[in-house]
Amino acid sequence: QVRLVESGGGLVQAGGSLRLSCAAGGFIVESNNMAWYRQAPGKERELVATITPSDNTKDADSVKGRFTISRDNAENTVTLQMNSLKPEDTAVYYCRGISPIAVWGQGTQVTVSS
Repeated sequence: QVRLVESGGGLVQAGGSLRLSCAAGGFIVESNNMAWYRQAPGKERELVATITPSDNTKDADSVKGRFTISRDNAENTVTLQMNSLKPEDTAVYYCRGISPIAVWGQGTQVTVSS
């Protein structure tokens, strides 16, 4: 069964760090373009970071230099290391298999207090 399960969200103070993990089942993340998205209350879902099978990564301007997407092939997971968190990073964070797989995780809440 193809699935993605996110974990690692929580409440953190501004300036702190969190590490989100996305565990894949039923497919190999190394063979797919993978991404993290987020959706804040009242806003549209936005792309945060992507990683390709050749390990090329791209970050949104709003998180550049603070967030890092990576992949653990042995664990079949994709992670998002988030540093220097700001209150505006508060959102539900979603993992997504973009291509060739097409699957979303259920999301994990990240709340950054000021």
